[in-house]
Parts: sequence; structure tokens; C-alpha cells
Amino acid sequence: MSPAPDLVPGSSASAAAVGEPWSRPSIRLWWLRVTELAIAAVVAAVVAAVAGATARWVVLGVALGALAVIVALAAVTRRRYLAWGYLERAEDLLVRRGVLVRRLTVVPYGRMQLVEVTAGLMERVFGLATVKLHTAAARSDARIPGLEPEEAARLRDHLAALGEAKAAGL
Repeated sequence: MSPAPDLVPGSSASAAAVGEPWSRPSIRLWWLRVTELAIAAVVAAVVAAVAGATARWVVLGVALGALAVIVALAAVTRRRYLAWGYLERAEDLLVRRGVLVRRLTVVPYGRMQLVEVTAGLMERVFGLATVKLHTAAARSDARIPGLEPEEAARLRDHLAALGEAKAAGL
């Protein structure tokens, strides 16, 4: 099941991106999210068991509520994974994400100031990295999670080279 593109009808981004292949994060990103939820579920279940055994009803209620939220998040995890995508175009990079609120970020190569690759503990365990793009805009939140380290390094180098080339023309 592939998500529908979250592009604004009539925009130049939608006109150029329709039919073009979007790159996706590694499937290991989905497994990472499932593992995080499983760990949270185990912690909530242990807290609920201890609270139930010691007759701490308020704590039991909170733990069971947390467990219910975790189960609900598990149902959305696959959809969240499928919502991520990025598309490298001639003049800019498109990054899409979101399930309830779909977001499309268009980052012109000439506006990029910094491209960084990060990998937290759990990402490193799963062999993943995140590419973060920084622009002069105060609210630039373009990031691409769940990339294999080699792809993240390739994308970083490619975007940095394009950013330098496009910025030189300003």
C-alpha cells in the first residue's frame, strides 16, 4: 500500500513530482519504530503489573492508559513510515511526511546552508542515519530519517555540492 502524494494541487511541486519516483527510508526505520513501541509497551506493562500488585490504582490507570496509547500508535506506525519520502529534482529537494497533517517541504539547493548526518543510539543499532537540512529560514524542518549510512553520506555530499553550485549563482 503506497500513500497518495501529499502535494498541493496546482503547485509547481505537484506538477513536477507527479509520476516521478520518490525515494523512501529503509524498511529498518519501521522496525526501529516498532522496537521503540515494544520497549515502551513492556515498561508500561511492568508498571501496570507492579501498580496492580501493590494496589496503586491511580498508577495502574495511568499505566493502562499509556499501554492503550502505545497500541494505538502501533496501528499508525506503518502508515507513518510509508508517509516519508524525498525527491531530488534539478533545482530543489522535496521532502514529504505526515499522516494526519501531510507536509511537503521544498528546499531549493541554493538556500541550503548546512547538511548534516546524525545517528542516535537506536538508529546506530539498526544501521540507520538521518539527513538534516538547514536553511536561512527560521523554521526549516527538512529532515530525512531512516537512511542507510552510505545513502545518507551520498545524499549529504550530493546536496552540499548542489548547494555550493546553486549558491554561487546568487
